[in-house]
Amino acid sequence: MTDGKIPTVRLGDDGPEVGVQGLGCMGMSFAYGPTDAGESRATLERALELGVTLFDTADAYGAGENEKFLSPFFKAHRDEVVIATKFALSIPPDDPTRRVIRNDRPYIRQAVEASLKRLDVDVIDLYYMHRRDVNVPMEDTVAAMAELVREGKVKHLGLSEVTADELRTAQSVHPIAALQSEWSLFSRDIEANVVPTARELGVTLVPYSPLGRGFLTGSFADADKDLTADDFRRHQPRFTGGNASANVALLDPIRTVAEAHGASLGQIALAWVQQQASVHGLPLVPIPGTRKVSRVEENTAATRIELTKGELELLEPIAAKVAGDRYADMTFTSAGRE
Repeated sequence: MTDGKIPTVRLGDDGPEVGVQGLGCMGMSFAYGPTDAGESRATLERALELGVTLFDTADAYGAGENEKFLSPFFKAHRDEVVIATKFALSIPPDDPTRRVIRNDRPYIRQAVEASLKRLDVDVIDLYYMHRRDVNVPMEDTVAAMAELVREGKVKHLGLSEVTADELRTAQSVHPIAALQSEWSLFSRDIEANVVPTARELGVTLVPYSPLGRGFLTGSFADADKDLTADDFRRHQPRFTGGNASANVALLDPIRTVAEAHGASLGQIALAWVQQQASVHGLPLVPIPGTRKVSRVEENTAATRIELTKGELELLEPIAAKVAGDRYADMTFTSAGRE
């Protein structure tokens, strides 16, 4: 591959220009088994060299440890990076394994101050509501987030896993720059309602898990057998037991397209997501997660792959055949509330 930087795209109508592919940083300190801090730091630097400028974290990733880990990198490159973090998944002090969704104003204010301290920055570029608490009116949540913009603690607002109606309500209170939702060859539920609404409102889509949490790379076939005990994918319905066996077979058409392009399965999966920008007529910035230099090079190279109409048609049926839900509890997703 060449070292040419990836193209850029704007977040929302008045947000920052960022690389058309971002980097999900969760796995550098949380959820995917043992980590290598040195390799992760090298991956961050290499991503920036390649034009990746949107770096995604959350206060819930490792109970704040991911934000702390990223802080030195952000400080060293503050004028070059766009920092995205999130609130909403509160960790009860008496049970660190639990997550309680909170969207209320007091918690938002508490959460943003804690994130600013861990990140050691004066302002967060993009602040997401991580998950929706249906017991708090969306208008109230976004109004509280908008206060942070007026106070200079946050520059732009984002939402994650909201329905089309929730997005519309939020936009009526304050401009939403980005919507982060799962979108991949395995997960396409947002295309029915959320994507058209985002296009109408000028909201940029930020697909998370565009590689199906690694399954679309073909790097593992059965979570029970291939992943370490502390890898959270062992509890994902799609990746265990009979579901895993059924879903492995769905990689065959991806493999066919990959061979035609001399590319990896993961590159074709990412190229497909990237190409949905033109298919659906809206800007998007996938945030594949990795902690390896070689993978970030491979992932960014996928931005230069263009799939043919025939290849898109070959890949089209995959999502409808996937066995198992995205999560064991889908009520926390937009699809669970649509």
